[in-house]
Amino acid sequence: MNDEIFYNVALTLIPKVGAVTARNLMSYCGSARAVFEATEKELNSVPGIGPQLVHSIRNSDALFMAERELDFIEAHGIRVLFYTDPDYPHRLKHLPDSPPLLYYKGNADLNTKRTVAIVGTRRPSPQGVHICEELVEALQAYDVTTISGLAFGIDITAHRTCLTNSIPTIGCVAHGLQRIYPVQHTNAALEMIENGGLLSEYPSQTPPDRERFPMRNRIIAGLCDALIVVETQRQGGSMISAKMANDYHRDVFAVPGRIRDKCSEGCNLLIKSHRANLLEGVNDLAYVMRWEKSGEQPGIQRALFPELDPKEEAVVELLRAQDFMPVDKISASLKQSNSELAALLLGLEFKGVVRTLPGKRYTLV
Repeated sequence: MNDEIFYNVALTLIPKVGAVTARNLMSYCGSARAVFEATEKELNSVPGIGPQLVHSIRNSDALFMAERELDFIEAHGIRVLFYTDPDYPHRLKHLPDSPPLLYYKGNADLNTKRTVAIVGTRRPSPQGVHICEELVEALQAYDVTTISGLAFGIDITAHRTCLTNSIPTIGCVAHGLQRIYPVQHTNAALEMIENGGLLSEYPSQTPPDRERFPMRNRIIAGLCDALIVVETQRQGGSMISAKMANDYHRDVFAVPGRIRDKCSEGCNLLIKSHRANLLEGVNDLAYVMRWEKSGEQPGIQRALFPELDPKEEAVVELLRAQDFMPVDKISASLKQSNSELAALLLGLEFKGVVRTLPGKRYTLV
């Protein structure tokens, strides 16, 4: 392995150097290697890098640990993806808290055209398991890669159903790749490496401590185009993932359940509070995402817009350039008052030209 990978790994092993600090150091020093070769004076001149961090950079065992890590990487066929690498997931690259480095073992394309994350409770009902299986089986027609967390319950149900249906599936884990956690999912994880993969931001020997799971959830949320919540209570990892997906402007979908059903409280709350689209089947997701099945040709609705006045056309032209746009950004771009823009958007919705998404975002039909 080359020196660049060695120093990239070493940079992420310096204590208290997280995603933002690593990027800051790289920006000012030019490369990970240059960070280690910089003088104390040069490091002190980097904004946000105080004496304690300078001491940590110059006196840590990061280089020694990186040598050991590279031995493990080479022995186990693991790929190292630094955020400057062209193969680093482009969906993560521009998120403010994305990991500077990922460890990946598998053969799935991390920059594939369509990705869907599936999350839910670790203790699903039989109906929840069945719904999850049905959803995954239906996703096969849309040429997607699925993402989940390899946990008990909905996660492993999604992974195993993907394996049965030859759908690439990626497990994001909260520990180093020297182990599989939980151990009961080892066989599934090994199969996933052959049709999907395992992904972690943590070096080998990192244990699956509780505080790492919410951090893992941000990768699941960031990697997907759409996140599906099958069953969840009001609190827990699935709700954290849904919030992060909303924050990253991903489309969130939730399967509704009966009122007073503990397994569905979180899903119903997401739908009720307009933080998720109601999902009864994959057709609902395909409609919102404007996905065609494999082999189908895209529709031509956009070429058949009714006559629009100049202000309406200005809105349409803005939305043509992006998959969706928040209402405040539309307002700022067009210099329209909130009330005038609301009337424009409502008129365009009645004409079947635009539709609203959760989070006060708009997209073309």
